[in-house]
Amino acid sequence: MQQEKIPLLVIGGPTASGKTALAISFAQKYDGEVVSADSMQMYRGMDIATAKPSMEERGGVPHHLFDILEPGESSSVADYVPRAHACIRDIYARGKLPILAGGTGLYVNSVIQNILFSPMPGETALRRALSEQAQREGPEALHRELAAVDPEAAAAIHPNNLGRVIRALEVYRLTGITMTESNRRSRELPSPYEVCLLVLQYRDRQRLYDKINSRVDAMLEHGLLEEAQKLLAEGLSPTAAQAIGYKELSGYFAGQEPLCEAVERIKRE
Repeated sequence: MQQEKIPLLVIGGPTASGKTALAISFAQKYDGEVVSADSMQMYRGMDIATAKPSMEERGGVPHHLFDILEPGESSSVADYVPRAHACIRDIYARGKLPILAGGTGLYVNSVIQNILFSPMPGETALRRALSEQAQREGPEALHRELAAVDPEAAAAIHPNNLGRVIRALEVYRLTGITMTESNRRSRELPSPYEVCLLVLQYRDRQRLYDKINSRVDAMLEHGLLEEAQKLLAEGLSPTAAQAIGYKELSGYFAGQEPLCEAVERIKRE
């Protein structure tokens, strides 16, 4: 007998496309609760740069997987997926509509495709060594290594996405199995969800770029500089350090470049 599938509304799209507002609107109309699929909104204190909605903006809608980690803690999609599954099951068990929304495509796909991750050490010497190699030789060097052992994964991961490149190399070196093969094996169980996927898009890309630029300007007005300076001084985990809006300002804080150049880089990223 087939197990009943859980209805799951999924809202995706690029930065500043309106995912959060749409998710809240649907939750208010259809008695739903929102599960964040944003890898950076899980961190406490990382509010402005991640565009985390305020309590007022949430409009009384319960939001899950916000503020569950300290900025110094490392995390990964393998840590996120079981948490998301548990939230979705709980929401549905209480008679509410689960709504998965966020900007991290890998996290969304891993949940709705029911990808199972092999147990991996949380923080390995190998991971640190690969990070140090990337600092010395640049991310392209690690990407070339990945292409030599797992060309399919390398083709799917941008060289600048250092976290995923390191993860793929780490999986291969620790298990002897490529990330591509590991992903294939992880999809052998069917998804437990009946998914309705809504993806927001902009035919006029300039409109989207204008919205992103306006968002960054608003972040600065609401205290992005103070938030970034505090978090960088306290120290961020390798995962949290990937958040756009902090690393781009480090040169400004060090007196190495003017603020306008750092801000333009945030908008571009």
